[in-house]
Amino acid sequence: MRPLARTAAAALCTMTALALTAACGTLFDDERTAAPYARLTGPEVVNKALASTRSAKSVRMAVETTSAEGPVSAFVATDVRGACTVTLSMGTAGTLELVRTEGTVYTRSDAAMLKETAAQDGSRKTTAADVEKLTGRWVKAPTGDPHAKLAERYCDRETFLGLVAPKSGTARKGKTTTPGPDSSSDVPTLTVNGRTDEGTWTASIASEGRPYLQRMRLPDGAGSHGRPLTVEFSGFNQPFSVKKPKISPS
Repeated sequence: MRPLARTAAAALCTMTALALTAACGTLFDDERTAAPYARLTGPEVVNKALASTRSAKSVRMAVETTSAEGPVSAFVATDVRGACTVTLSMGTAGTLELVRTEGTVYTRSDAAMLKETAAQDGSRKTTAADVEKLTGRWVKAPTGDPHAKLAERYCDRETFLGLVAPKSGTARKGKTTTPGPDSSSDVPTLTVNGRTDEGTWTASIASEGRPYLQRMRLPDGAGSHGRPLTVEFSGFNQPFSVKKPKISPS
C-alpha cells in the first residue's frame, strides 16, 4: 500500500464507528500476512480451516481440559465412517479406553474409573468384587455410563469445531510461525485470534498444503462444560484400523 493511501486508510479507521474497527484491523492484517492467506480476512481463513478439518477422512486429536475430577486428557483417532478409538484420563477418576466400530461401543476401564463411575450412579450397586472382575476387561459400553458418553462425544470432531465456528466472525490474523525443533508438527502455521464473552480464543492453521486446523485453545468459560480447552489436530487422512475388542467371558 502506498504511503498516501495508507495514511488515508488509517484516518478513516480512526474516524469510523467501533462497528468498523475489526474491518480496519483486517485491512492491515491482510497486508502483513504472508501467502497463502494474504488476500483473505481472518473469518475467511478460519472458515476454510473448519471446512478442511471437517472433510478430512480421518484425524487424530489430543485434548486437554479440566473437570470436577481434575485434569482431563484424551487421545482420539476417528474417521468419517464413525470408527473411533479414545484413551480418556480424568485426574483421580482414572482411565477409560473406548473403541467404536460398526456402530457398537466398547470400553475398558481401570479400577479407579470403575469406582468413580459406580459412585456417580448408586443404582448400579457395583461391589468391590464387580470392580475387581471388570478391571482391565473389554465390555460393551454400559448404558448411562457418563465417562463412556463423554469419551464417545470426543469421537465427533464437531464437538470441538462447533465451539469455534460460531465465533469465526471475530477472527483476526496474526503471525505466521515456522515450527521449531521441539514442535510436534513440521507444518508452518498462521495464528488467528478471536473473541468470546469470556476472553480470547486462539487457533493455529496450516499455511502449507490444505488449511487444516492444527491447534485451538478456548479460554476458561468458553470450552467444554465451561472449562478451558486445548485441542491439537494431526494425522489428517492417515488410515488407521479399528478392530472389535475381544470380550472376556462373564
